[in-house]
Amino acid sequence: MRQRPIGTATRGTTNPNRLRRMDRWIAAAHGPALRRADAPVAVDLGYGAAPWTAVELLARLRTAEPRTAVAGIEIDPDRVAAAKPYEREGLTFVHGGFEIPLPVRPSLIRAANVLRQYDEDQVAEVWARLRSRLAPDGLLVEGTCDEIGRRHVWVALGPEGPRTVTFATRLGSLERPSDLAERLPKALIHRNVPGEPVHGFLRDFDRAWAAASPYASLGARQRWIAAVRAVAADWPVVDGVRRWRQGEVTVDWEALRPDDRPSG
Repeated sequence: MRQRPIGTATRGTTNPNRLRRMDRWIAAAHGPALRRADAPVAVDLGYGAAPWTAVELLARLRTAEPRTAVAGIEIDPDRVAAAKPYEREGLTFVHGGFEIPLPVRPSLIRAANVLRQYDEDQVAEVWARLRSRLAPDGLLVEGTCDEIGRRHVWVALGPEGPRTVTFATRLGSLERPSDLAERLPKALIHRNVPGEPVHGFLRDFDRAWAAASPYASLGARQRWIAAVRAVAADWPVVDGVRRWRQGEVTVDWEALRPDDRPSG
């Protein structure tokens, strides 16, 4: 007998192109792993009341690896039924939850805006369950964005545990980098207080942004690049200018990990 889906239904809020920044990063960062996989499968976990994010994930990942298939997984059976007409070659919709009820281990699990309704002390257990379902070189991407995808923060995890935290934004909408704090994932959002690493990072990023104000005349992109380059002198930024130009910066998880949280 199939087990009951694990988890609870989200509000279901979704909009076209809401996850484009995350998808763009995944295609660039995880594309090589998708190409190495014998039959790459990606999961859009908790896609919501409409299937747009799963449809878009398929299109975007196929630019990196045309063989990629996507499974949208939802705990609400009515949402699965509503999505079924959108199935096509390489795209399916499945009733399930954190147990990831697929016959194969996926190369990617994307869980966007899923854990905001959970308590902080539940996050590690959910992460561990999802990581256990990954293929050996798979990736879990878990994070939060605003309703139209202008601001987004996510954690990337391998089977071994958390690896990085990425901050991504539409630069024209940004007053200061700490504006992204409201989109921190559940593991970090309550830790944006003095004494916690993520607070220190955003404080230093704001200072670097202010110091880079002369670059504003050249555009927000050049100011962002200058600010990231400055903050990288003190924090382990793991990407380069090519990603910064997209309004992104990725930092090693260990530098932002809550002080009382185990690394895995």
